[in-house]
Amino acid sequence: MARGSRVNAAYQQLRELIVHGRLAPGSRVVEAELADRSGVSRTPVREALQRLQHEGLIVASRGGNHKSRLRVAPLTREDACELYSIIGHVEGLAGRRTAMLRPPLRLELVRRLKSFNAALGKLARSGRKDANRIFELDLEFHRQIVGAGAGPRMLALHHEIVPQAERYWRLYASAIVDRLGLSVAEHDQIIRAIEQGDGDSAERRIILNWKKGAERLSKVIGTLGERGSW
Repeated sequence: MARGSRVNAAYQQLRELIVHGRLAPGSRVVEAELADRSGVSRTPVREALQRLQHEGLIVASRGGNHKSRLRVAPLTREDACELYSIIGHVEGLAGRRTAMLRPPLRLELVRRLKSFNAALGKLARSGRKDANRIFELDLEFHRQIVGAGAGPRMLALHHEIVPQAERYWRLYASAIVDRLGLSVAEHDQIIRAIEQGDGDSAERRIILNWKKGAERLSKVIGTLGERGSW
């Protein structure tokens, strides 16, 4: 493999391990161990870690000998609220743009959004705690809005930051899904705003959905505790 390909492969693998919790929040990152685990040399792992540090998934902390040590970023209430706020504003801008699409495109998007939200509503009413299914449906609901309304820069920013929020979902999912009905109702308001071509309302409703999601997550973290803090 070319050097750039090795770096990207190591980056993708390490990023997935972090997002899915197989590298635990707060755990120390040892370059040599990750190289063995990834099956590549230390150089591409080092560059991959630099990318992950830039994204905020890896953080540096001071050790006892004052040398900088890398750790997987902890999961905290403060970080969750910041992430959700950033995503909400990015998606809010995309939502505003979707509301200004030509009617045929906008109504086709509305049809897809209603389909995903109906599936979420069905899960909420049934009381099924199928966390993975709920996550995929919710992710696809928001992805449809971003895909329809975001430009290349907004898409790149969204792609970079959403996996950071995904870590919270995967770890705290069992408690969050109990509040699924609230999110479904908020989605209905987003859909209505887009259907009516109301960009102001669409942006506001999307931001509110993420704000309320952050509040719900914050309560769960307060009950179950932060992970990896030091």
